[in-house]
Amino acid sequence: MYFAPLHEPGLAVIVTCATLALVLAFVAVLHPGAWTPLIWAAALVAAGVVLVSSRAHHVAAPVLGWRYFGPVEGRVVGLDRSATDRLRVTLDQVRLDRVPPAAVPHGVRISVPEDSLRIIPGARIMTTAHLSPPQGPVEPGGFDFRRHAWFQRLGAVGYTRAPVVIAALPDHDEPRLHVFAIRVAISKHIQDRLPGDVGGFAAAVTTGDRSGVGEEAIAALRASNLAHLLAISGLHMGLLAGFVYSSIRFGLSLIPSLALRLPVRKLAAIGALVVAAGYLALSGGNVATQRAFVMVAVMLGAVLVDRRALSLRSLSVAALVVLLLRPEALLGPGFQMSFAATVALVAVFGWVRDADIMLGPRWLQPVMGVVLSSAVAGLATAPFGAAHFNTVAHYGLMANLVSVPVMGTLVIPSAVLALVLTPVGLDWIGLELMGLGLRWILAVAHWVQDLDGAQGHVVSSGPAVLPLLALGGLWLVLWRGRLRLAGGGAMILALGLWAQAERPAILIADTAGLVGVMTDEGRALSKPRGAGFIADVWLENDGDGADQATAAARWPDSGGTRRLSTGTVEVIHVTGKRSAGELTTCLDNQIVVSAVPLTLDGSCLVFDADHLLSTGSVSLTRDGKLTGIAGEGRRLWSPPRSFQ
Repeated sequence: MYFAPLHEPGLAVIVTCATLALVLAFVAVLHPGAWTPLIWAAALVAAGVVLVSSRAHHVAAPVLGWRYFGPVEGRVVGLDRSATDRLRVTLDQVRLDRVPPAAVPHGVRISVPEDSLRIIPGARIMTTAHLSPPQGPVEPGGFDFRRHAWFQRLGAVGYTRAPVVIAALPDHDEPRLHVFAIRVAISKHIQDRLPGDVGGFAAAVTTGDRSGVGEEAIAALRASNLAHLLAISGLHMGLLAGFVYSSIRFGLSLIPSLALRLPVRKLAAIGALVVAAGYLALSGGNVATQRAFVMVAVMLGAVLVDRRALSLRSLSVAALVVLLLRPEALLGPGFQMSFAATVALVAVFGWVRDADIMLGPRWLQPVMGVVLSSAVAGLATAPFGAAHFNTVAHYGLMANLVSVPVMGTLVIPSAVLALVLTPVGLDWIGLELMGLGLRWILAVAHWVQDLDGAQGHVVSSGPAVLPLLALGGLWLVLWRGRLRLAGGGAMILALGLWAQAERPAILIADTAGLVGVMTDEGRALSKPRGAGFIADVWLENDGDGADQATAAARWPDSGGTRRLSTGTVEVIHVTGKRSAGELTTCLDNQIVVSAVPLTLDGSCLVFDADHLLSTGSVSLTRDGKLTGIAGEGRRLWSPPRSFQ
């Protein structure tokens, strides 16, 4: 409700929501009844609007308002890789040439050459870079990177081809930078011991550093639905905490004098919680890992107070804590997929427990438990993954069945073994065992990727699909009685709306550098090269597995002036000053797009670079009617625009 409006909610709206939350909470406490949960839900939603608005204003920081080229200096606070496999460095305490301090972004992220000197965490570096403001949606209603960057306090992004120079060595006065340096050192040590993608994979699951995993390996993991094993999430945190908890409890139980006098379960829970906290710090503490730690901490806390660890109540507490800390996480695929999987697992296994259902003979129960958990988690997360990434891994269940047990029985225990053996210099034993498991997982990923039809593509869902699907699933799980079946109806309705989703007939990029027109063969793109990121996103949202060159071949015309008829209009894309000079007239039924200024006689619809700079990307119908403007909203993270 906070993120949906086109304009930033004013003070009156926030005060109204705060008052409504207090009144509804007051009513729910004084007049409990059958509908009390729904009253509390409404109160929490109203409070959530106030919370996320406060957070959005709290993280406010300057955003670069123009394209900048010149000297850049800053302190290294982050290292990662882009979707195109380029090394990126994140800087704070930024200094830019001829930019007033009040206008300098709080954070800047720059892609650097692979042959750059080894970046030292916490060091101040200097380079000459191209910077620009975070990009808005590449199509109306699409993902808004500006919003994502706003909550990360990232005010500019860019790249450099110049050498990177160390201006000052790190002082590590701040604990987070000291931990960052330790993370990088551990990651380098692991990759020195386990070279290639295996070492990068090992570093990813121990320190959260995915910069050592190649693009081909990541593509294979995505195609096989194993990419979740790269991110330190609930699976890794749960496996680690579970292994440590079981090891401590089993070890203390072997000593009768201790087992009879000490609360073994609670001591094991404390030990597991300490290790999980250390894992959180070591991994960099990103949103996904914070969410996983909160969930594990709530469950271990339940053990300490003699409550059931795995329950919907403990899960709801974890969700509330995460949303209190980072309410913007609600919109991310990590939050949605992890909680969807966990809610489904707790609900299904709770039903199996309460119904006293046996999962086969005793010797077969562990295997059936893995099969059931993988199937439930896969089904629960599939629609969210498809909606965010527009892909479906058809053999994902099979790949997870033969990979997740290896992660739990070999990789994570070996990582703990390597940590224990590090003081005596024998950590290589654990790392080699860890490498065996990771080599198996990568082999499975590449094998599944090579199967025919391993990966499917789906069209983007409408804005109402995921909220309706989530509400239906929660209603089905949380409500009691026959009325709970209404949740299933809501989920069916959401899937029906998804099946009827329609894509824009005509899309125009905000730079006027690319035009996409829907044809019977799929979307035709006006250029085979250039604006590759925009082209990839358009095709992904269409559910089209073609690349840009293939989509460009659907456009029948070529040259400096490209024409394509659709519906009752003709789309003309002009590239280059020469072609722009040759085009002097146009007709009423023509739409002209040009990256350079035009002087035309006629009443056609013209989109040039200056016009699109004020509107952002736009979408139109086959008849040339405007259906969407990416930049029409005015939020904290989007600059004001004027429309013509």
